[in-house]
Amino acid sequence: MHETSLGGTLRDYLTGEEIDETTFEEFRQLLARLLVEEKGYPKDRLKAKVPLKYCVEGEEYERIIDLVLYDGDGRPQFIVMFCAGEVATFERETVCAARLVDGGPVAYALVTDTMDATLLDVRTGDELARGMNAVPEYDRLMEMVEAARITPLTEEQREKQTRVFHAYCGFVCGDHCEVSLPPMPPIPPKK
Repeated sequence: MHETSLGGTLRDYLTGEEIDETTFEEFRQLLARLLVEEKGYPKDRLKAKVPLKYCVEGEEYERIIDLVLYDGDGRPQFIVMFCAGEVATFERETVCAARLVDGGPVAYALVTDTMDATLLDVRTGDELARGMNAVPEYDRLMEMVEAARITPLTEEQREKQTRVFHAYCGFVCGDHCEVSLPPMPPIPPKK
């Protein structure tokens, strides 16, 4: 399902600006409010709808990361991806996005449909916690990030992650990401 405009506007929780109301925006707003009001995340360090731009075989693509938490120096610390479907189906895509995010990789990522969630260790790809209680408190997340050993990707690792991400993205991309598949060869007639 692609994110589509609903024709209206709403006030963005993080910036206070009027933004387009879309099929996913209400969920993004709920996630931001949960992180700030219930989990203690600094509102001024969260950014919504952060574009992840990448290139495959000379073609440029973009996928939106729903929420990114930055440190005081503007480095990404944590990403949150919203999914419309079974959370487990989007875990690998989320790990790839967390490895590819500009300025990353980040140590931890969360994928959620707002009813279920998975907290992921980006380095290993392992599930750390499941359910809406998997969303870490800000202070706990900062302790986890501090203890994590994250290293930048090599060019070879980035290329591989980009290809894996693109394969997953082809199934869920929004308006900014179009994947065209080659036509199927004709099926030979039965003899």
